[in-house]
Amino acid sequence: MASFPKDKSPLYQYLEQDKQSVARKQPQAVDLSPMAKIWHIVAMIPQGKVSSYGKIADYAGLPERARYVSKALKAAPEHLSLPWHRVLNSQGKISFEKNSTFFQEQMELLRIEGITVNCGKISLSEYEWRPDLVTLVMAMPF
Repeated sequence: MASFPKDKSPLYQYLEQDKQSVARKQPQAVDLSPMAKIWHIVAMIPQGKVSSYGKIADYAGLPERARYVSKALKAAPEHLSLPWHRVLNSQGKISFEKNSTFFQEQMELLRIEGITVNCGKISLSEYEWRPDLVTLVMAMPF
């Protein structure tokens, strides 16, 4: 039986290259913290759509943690550039005080995206983001 030298066999070289490429393609560690999950969900909300704090908590696997979503958005690193303005309370209202600069800024950003804002309220039946199960499962790193 013929024996191929390990350093010259095309099959051996191919397998060695494949082994090295697999080693380079190892998945990066994914941050599975509750805040990172929330940030990921918020980043998925498309332009022209909104979601509520409670729905985001549910999508992130954190039911009944709507207030935690608010905390996570406040703590988000600036480099993430999250579309925080697309997050509303469960009634479709902007949660900031009506005369605050944050209220005005959120209302303006929503209007720029084509969302009708009436006295700080948005029609959830018209603008709510409703991702299907496939979108959620395939897009989540967790």
